[in-house]
Amino acid sequence: MSFNRTTIALTLAGLFCSACSSTSVPSSNDIQENSHAIVGTTTPFASEAVYFVVTDRFVDGDPSNNHEEQGGDHPTWQLPLEGPDGKKAYVGYMGGDLQGILNNAEYIKEMGFTAVWMTPVHDNPDYAFNGDEPITYGGAFKDGGKTGYHGYWATNFYKADEHLVSANLSVSDYTAKMRQHGLKSVFDIVANHGTPSFTMEKDLPGYGEIYDSDGNLVADHQNLAPEELDPENNPLHSFFHNYPDLVKLSNLDDENPAVRDYLINSYLYWISQGADAFRIDTIRHVPHAFWREASDRIREQNPDFFMFGEAFDYEANNIAQHTLPKNGGVSVLDFPMQKAMVSVFEKPLESDFADLETVLHLTHGPYNNPYELTTFYDNHDMARINATDEGFINAHNWLFTVRGIPVVYMGSEIGFMRGTAEHAGNRNYVGQERLDQAKTHPIQQALTKIANVRKNTVALQRGVQVNVELNGHQAAFYRVVDTADTQQTALVLLNKGSAAQSFEVSDFMQSGDWTEQLSGDTQTVEFGDALTATVEPNGVQVWVREGQVSNSALLSQIKHQLARQ
Repeated sequence: MSFNRTTIALTLAGLFCSACSSTSVPSSNDIQENSHAIVGTTTPFASEAVYFVVTDRFVDGDPSNNHEEQGGDHPTWQLPLEGPDGKKAYVGYMGGDLQGILNNAEYIKEMGFTAVWMTPVHDNPDYAFNGDEPITYGGAFKDGGKTGYHGYWATNFYKADEHLVSANLSVSDYTAKMRQHGLKSVFDIVANHGTPSFTMEKDLPGYGEIYDSDGNLVADHQNLAPEELDPENNPLHSFFHNYPDLVKLSNLDDENPAVRDYLINSYLYWISQGADAFRIDTIRHVPHAFWREASDRIREQNPDFFMFGEAFDYEANNIAQHTLPKNGGVSVLDFPMQKAMVSVFEKPLESDFADLETVLHLTHGPYNNPYELTTFYDNHDMARINATDEGFINAHNWLFTVRGIPVVYMGSEIGFMRGTAEHAGNRNYVGQERLDQAKTHPIQQALTKIANVRKNTVALQRGVQVNVELNGHQAAFYRVVDTADTQQTALVLLNKGSAAQSFEVSDFMQSGDWTEQLSGDTQTVEFGDALTATVEPNGVQVWVREGQVSNSALLSQIKHQLARQ
């Protein structure tokens, strides 16, 4: 069966108009106005590539805000955990701040990133936590002896932590100056918990407490176990559920209208301070109804505001529920792909590209739109990928060419602390010296090349993905955009093997002039011919053809995929 171009374009526009808005349904006028729309997503944030920073562990740009003497009998500075063979991890502050990120804005931008996601800027307690079991080197799920260097233990959701801002650099100053470098700011927000709040030897200031935007105490766990709280009779307990959730963290009561207002208004406040997008911590620990209310209120004032959540779950059907418009239309970090990427790229010579095909969910998938997922291979909450330089390079070649919005954790461009978990070095301090030397590192050099190709190639940012081959060490697929503004097809060729691989691509091939984006090589493909190329070991090529889609088989395949997405 054949389809004429108008029929296909109208069908595609109707199928994908939902990408224009997370809540709107396309009208017939919308479809007519977008009658040439072949596109994975029109969400503006799809154009971004995100560099993720644990702010305190990145770069100390302002030593005057280190507060090394803070905490008294419960000090907060450095606090090393001793491991075997002289290894160390740290649970105290290390000095990183907003100035340190800003000082390296051009470094981040030149690598090809367009946004920086930083851990929460919220004010955290000024003492090391003296409850729970003590954390040890390589340990997990214990908070004793740790500090809020990471920002996730908020005492005031409206106030910036004194370790992060400077006398001449507020949060709003920071976001404005980052924009001058062409970098957006992704803020990390939390809804399900505050600080560790019970089991303390002595009730320390800040822990279990929540303050409002004027600095007034509005909630206090009072070092009581959740079951001992009396939210009906004690106003200071009303912000909390009287049952536990995560470790010793307070469990915020999302059913309390005052709590919902407190949190959602804090999100709106940080948008006023320059947040361009939100990453939502522990999204699955708060009901969908909360996120629907939050997203409705946020997008009422900021229609295109992008949010993505962390649901630490490798089952796509579970995390996809957050992406549905009825649940707030919040994208998620793509944990199923992360797991598959680790299995493929930790041992690229022993793995098969085919293992990555099913997690793409290009058809019959549970997501509202798979092209809006944020993709990654590791982060601060899990062990760094334990890969060779070549493994990192191949991971980046995949990450920056397939569907989704790539996210890379600080230090991965130099393979920093590879294979280590959170309390075994994964969150160790990166520092300016390492960044100054990074441009000579082979991972950083290769990352910079492919990330900048994505930055300059619309098809890689938002194009529909059509696979040709994912087999062994070779992968070949198209990314296609055909709209009123942009007509572009990219053919991606990947080789994760140790020997050069020859490609001869005839499936869905379009005649015309093709340009390879890393080398500048060109070739003209005649009707009925194949594009041929040889890809070096651990290499990538991106061949781009400008112009409308001319291959009827490709158009039919795109229609088939989108009708089943």
